[in-house]
Amino acid sequence: MVRRTKADAEATRHRLLDAAETLFQHKGVSNTSLHDIAVAAGTTRGAIYWHFKDKADLFNAMMERVSLPLEEALACLGASADRVDDPVRALRLMTRTALRRVATDEQTRRVFEVATHQVEYTTEMSAVRERHLRVRNDCMQQSEQALAAAAARERVHLAMPVSTAALGMHVMIDGLIQNWLLQSEAFDLVNTGTRVLDTYLRGLGFRLPDHETLADNDDAAINAAPQCPTQRP
Repeated sequence: MVRRTKADAEATRHRLLDAAETLFQHKGVSNTSLHDIAVAAGTTRGAIYWHFKDKADLFNAMMERVSLPLEEALACLGASADRVDDPVRALRLMTRTALRRVATDEQTRRVFEVATHQVEYTTEMSAVRERHLRVRNDCMQQSEQALAAAAARERVHLAMPVSTAALGMHVMIDGLIQNWLLQSEAFDLVNTGTRVLDTYLRGLGFRLPDHETLADNDDAAINAAPQCPTQRP
């Protein structure tokens, strides 16, 4: 009985998150009430408050369902950058994997679209803004570590502070995703993103193989990404 109750509660939680994703995408976050979500999920407002403190807490849980694996992968790369054989390729693989996930996974695309175009940072959603800033700052820190490790390994003298290089890379990839979400048929997110990133990394002074060879090799490796070195026994 306890096991079934836990399973039922988890199923209810996922129904609420699924309903929130769909409603947020079609109506916007501000125009969607908790009552709307409860009705769409076939449950009550009480069930929402059992699982989530408020709309912002529900929104952040919705984000984490698709973004946590990507955030953890970047954290893994940053923490182990000085022990990775090729930190530049590892950074490229991680970025290409993230772009491919946005481009091909319907749920990831829907959630990123909501987070990019359908949320306002009102007082009610202040916790969402705080999480956004925390994730961005963590992303910047891990990218800095990866770029610093790559520069040290390849003896590249960056023409700008590593923090500036990491910021430029983050803004570039973030902007590509936002523009692709506005009009996905305008360009191929994965290949265009990879080419833009390669050009940026070469501009920083890193030596990379030609794009086609690099893309072919990376595509073969994406589905068998190595385990994080910090997690190996």
